[in-house]
Amino acid sequence: MMKWLVVLSALVAFSECLVKMPLIKGKTARQALQEKGLWDEYRRKYPYAPTSKFIQSGTEGMTNDADLSYYGVISIGTPPQSFSVIFDTGSSNLWIPSVYCSSQACQNHKKFNPQQSSTFQWGSEPLSIQYGTGSMTGRLVSDNVEVGGITVANQVFGISQTEAPFMAHMVADGILGLAFQSIASDNVVPVFDNMISQGLVSQPLFSVYLSSHSEQGSEVVFGGVDSNHYTGQVTWIPLTSATYWQIKMDSVTINGQTVACSGGCQAIIDTGTSLIVGPTSDINNMNAWVGASTNQYGESTVNCQNIQSMPDVTFTLNGHAFTVPASAYVSQSYYGCNTGFGQGGSDQLWILGDVFIREYYAIFNAHAQYIGLAKSV
Repeated sequence: MMKWLVVLSALVAFSECLVKMPLIKGKTARQALQEKGLWDEYRRKYPYAPTSKFIQSGTEGMTNDADLSYYGVISIGTPPQSFSVIFDTGSSNLWIPSVYCSSQACQNHKKFNPQQSSTFQWGSEPLSIQYGTGSMTGRLVSDNVEVGGITVANQVFGISQTEAPFMAHMVADGILGLAFQSIASDNVVPVFDNMISQGLVSQPLFSVYLSSHSEQGSEVVFGGVDSNHYTGQVTWIPLTSATYWQIKMDSVTINGQTVACSGGCQAIIDTGTSLIVGPTSDINNMNAWVGASTNQYGESTVNCQNIQSMPDVTFTLNGHAFTVPASAYVSQSYYGCNTGFGQGGSDQLWILGDVFIREYYAIFNAHAQYIGLAKSV
């Protein structure tokens, strides 16, 4: 797909040169698109990048931790110190544990040592970040950060001094946020923004493939798209807010009946959340429709023998239907089968987490402010 886009961009530029020659007849690709009213939309989604053949995209493989989280390895400092991080489209800061942290969560993770990096610089600001299942406090610092073969110079990030107890159960050492600067703590410029401004990627987008059933092969591609991981057309959905990767959700339906998000709501595509999360009443209704029983802790279980007969759940996003089958929204373990629909979301903002993203390859275009979704393979 991306090779085709590069060729088409080159043809557009070449044809615009040829059209100035009086002996050349016919329309340029640009003229054809303009006549169909598609040129502006095309250029937003696929900006002309004449240097793309000289700049490589960066592919970062991710480990699938039991379909609960996905993390890859980055390097920080000179010489490099390696850390595993969750690539999180639901937050915007990068942080890792440090040798100055005495919390239990820091004792079973790798810790960054500033004294061992010749390119390290102290910052003057404290840092505090609250997540759905924990928090961290620390200091802002800067150093070189390498992700997927791309080295970002002087990236500002956090080193933890305290971490909540829950963080001790994280497999990854830290978190690398991929949402927008507008929601970054202390207004820190995110890693991907710096990749763009430093000219390290040929396109202002990144894409995510999440594998299923603990299989390997998950990846995030900075500056490109891996067409091997999806089939069919990419559906482009405009953002409603450049904070999180936020879009309009029209409804959630089962067997043609609206069961949640009645009248429309907002949703975010969040690689850092394992479930699909919504308001308690809506989630309870969805679980009831698929035949799940919910306990006092909000966990919804189903009979594992019923998965094949359970209904699909359809999420309509900006007029486009995205269906998730029971084989995707039910997880099986030694303890039984649970649905991937979690309580605790707000009425204002649903979270379409890994349960959804495993079904749909996701392309995040920062400049055009679109999300592209295509069926994963």
